[in-house]
Amino acid sequence: MNFQQLRAVREATRTGFNLTEVATALHTSQPGISRQIRELEDELGIDIFVRVGKRLTGLTPPGEAVLPIVERLLLESDNLKRVGEDFSAQDEGRLSIAATHSQARYALPMVVRDFRRLEDQPLTGTKCSVLAYEVCG
Repeated sequence: MNFQQLRAVREATRTGFNLTEVATALHTSQPGISRQIRELEDELGIDIFVRVGKRLTGLTPPGEAVLPIVERLLLESDNLKRVGEDFSAQDEGRLSIAATHSQARYALPMVVRDFRRLEDQPLTGTKCSVLAYEVCG
Protein backbone atom coordinates (compact mmCIF):
# COMPACT_ATOMS: atom_id res chain seq x y z
CA MET A 1 0.00 0.00 0.00
CA ASN A 2 1.32 3.44 -0.87
CA PHE A 3 0.16 7.03 -0.91
CA GLN A 4 -0.15 7.12 -4.69
CA GLN A 5 -2.76 4.36 -4.49
CA LEU A 6 -4.62 6.26 -1.79
CA ARG A 7 -4.52 9.46 -3.86
CA ALA A 8 -5.92 7.56 -6.84
CA VAL A 9 -8.88 6.37 -4.77
CA ARG A 10 -9.54 9.83 -3.37
CA GLU A 11 -9.30 11.54 -6.75
CA ALA A 12 -11.52 8.93 -8.38
CA THR A 13 -14.33 9.83 -6.02
CA ARG A 14 -13.66 13.56 -6.41
CA THR A 15 -13.81 13.40 -10.21
CA GLY A 16 -16.97 11.32 -10.41
CA PHE A 17 -15.01 8.14 -11.18
CA ASN A 18 -13.45 9.55 -14.35
CA LEU A 19 -10.01 7.96 -14.46
CA THR A 20 -8.82 10.21 -17.27
CA GLU A 21 -9.40 13.23 -15.00
CA VAL A 22 -7.74 11.37 -12.11
CA ALA A 23 -4.68 10.72 -14.27
CA THR A 24 -4.54 14.38 -15.25
CA ALA A 25 -4.88 15.53 -11.63
CA LEU A 26 -2.13 13.18 -10.46
CA HIS A 27 0.14 13.76 -13.48
CA THR A 28 0.21 10.14 -14.56
CA SER A 29 -1.45 7.87 -17.12
CA GLN A 30 -4.94 6.42 -17.00
CA PRO A 31 -3.66 2.81 -17.17
CA GLY A 32 -1.33 3.63 -14.28
CA ILE A 33 -4.28 4.86 -12.21
CA SER A 34 -6.27 1.72 -13.02
CA ARG A 35 -3.31 -0.42 -11.96
CA GLN A 36 -2.83 1.55 -8.71
CA ILE A 37 -6.49 1.09 -7.78
CA ARG A 38 -6.51 -2.60 -8.67
CA GLU A 39 -3.32 -3.25 -6.67
CA LEU A 40 -4.81 -1.56 -3.60
CA GLU A 41 -8.02 -3.56 -3.96
CA ASP A 42 -5.99 -6.77 -4.30
CA GLU A 43 -3.95 -5.94 -1.23
CA LEU A 44 -7.03 -5.14 0.84
CA GLY A 45 -8.96 -8.11 -0.57
CA ILE A 46 -12.03 -6.00 -1.40
CA ASP A 47 -13.51 -4.14 -4.34
CA ILE A 48 -13.54 -0.42 -3.54
CA PHE A 49 -15.39 0.58 -6.70
CA VAL A 50 -18.47 -0.68 -8.52
CA ARG A 51 -17.56 -1.50 -12.12
CA VAL A 52 -19.61 -1.78 -15.26
CA GLY A 53 -17.21 -3.32 -17.72
CA LYS A 54 -14.01 -1.38 -17.24
CA ARG A 55 -15.74 1.81 -16.04
CA LEU A 56 -15.97 2.83 -12.41
CA THR A 57 -19.50 3.85 -11.54
CA GLY A 58 -19.53 4.20 -7.77
CA LEU A 59 -18.28 2.97 -4.42
CA THR A 60 -19.04 -0.46 -3.03
CA PRO A 61 -20.09 -0.70 0.64
CA PRO A 62 -16.51 -1.62 1.59
CA GLY A 63 -15.34 1.31 -0.55
CA GLU A 64 -17.60 3.66 1.39
CA ALA A 65 -16.00 2.39 4.60
CA VAL A 66 -12.47 2.74 3.16
CA LEU A 67 -12.86 6.26 1.73
CA PRO A 68 -12.98 8.17 5.06
CA ILE A 69 -9.88 6.27 6.21
CA VAL A 70 -8.08 7.14 2.96
CA GLU A 71 -9.03 10.80 3.43
CA ARG A 72 -7.70 10.77 7.01
CA LEU A 73 -4.44 9.10 6.03
CA LEU A 74 -3.80 11.65 3.29
CA LEU A 75 -4.72 14.52 5.60
CA GLU A 76 -2.38 13.22 8.29
CA SER A 77 0.35 12.83 5.68
CA ASP A 78 -0.06 16.53 4.82
CA ASN A 79 -0.03 17.41 8.53
CA LEU A 80 3.16 15.42 9.00
CA LYS A 81 4.82 17.29 6.14
CA ARG A 82 3.77 20.62 7.67
CA VAL A 83 5.25 19.70 11.04
CA GLY A 84 8.53 18.83 9.37
CA GLU A 85 8.51 22.10 7.44
CA ASP A 86 7.66 24.08 10.57
CA PHE A 87 10.54 22.61 12.54
CA SER A 88 13.09 22.72 9.76
CA ALA A 89 12.29 26.36 8.99
CA GLN A 90 11.85 27.68 12.51
CA ASP A 91 15.26 29.34 12.49
CA GLU A 92 14.68 30.90 9.12
CA GLY A 93 12.57 33.77 8.05
CA ARG A 94 12.54 37.25 6.76
CA LEU A 95 12.40 40.23 9.04
CA SER A 96 11.39 43.60 7.64
CA ILE A 97 11.65 46.66 9.79
CA ALA A 98 10.08 49.99 8.97
CA ALA A 99 11.56 52.92 10.83
CA THR A 100 11.88 56.63 10.59
CA HIS A 101 15.25 58.08 9.72
CA SER A 102 15.94 58.94 13.37
CA GLN A 103 14.97 55.49 14.62
CA ALA A 104 17.02 53.81 11.92
CA ARG A 105 20.05 55.95 12.69
CA TYR A 106 20.00 55.95 16.50
CA ALA A 107 17.77 53.22 17.98
CA LEU A 108 17.75 50.43 15.43
CA PRO A 109 21.50 49.66 15.38
CA MET A 110 21.46 48.86 19.10
CA VAL A 111 18.35 46.70 18.81
CA VAL A 112 19.80 44.73 15.90
CA ARG A 113 23.14 44.37 17.73
CA ASP A 114 21.38 42.98 20.82
CA PHE A 115 19.23 40.69 18.70
CA ARG A 116 22.31 39.31 16.96
CA ARG A 117 23.92 38.59 20.33
CA LEU A 118 20.82 36.80 21.61
CA GLU A 119 20.50 34.70 18.49
CA ASP A 120 24.27 34.12 18.32
CA GLN A 121 24.05 34.09 14.54
CA PRO A 122 24.92 36.74 12.04
CA LEU A 123 22.13 38.27 10.04
CA THR A 124 22.50 37.23 6.45
CA GLY A 125 20.99 38.58 3.31
CA THR A 126 20.51 42.05 4.72
CA LYS A 127 20.65 44.93 2.29
CA CYS A 128 21.87 48.34 3.22
CA SER A 129 19.40 51.11 2.71
CA VAL A 130 19.33 54.81 3.32
CA LEU A 131 17.25 54.31 6.45
CA ALA A 132 19.36 51.62 8.04
CA TYR A 133 22.87 52.08 6.70
CA GLU A 134 24.44 51.89 10.14
CA VAL A 135 22.82 48.48 10.80
CA CYS A 136 24.62 46.98 7.83
CA GLY A 137 27.88 48.73 8.48
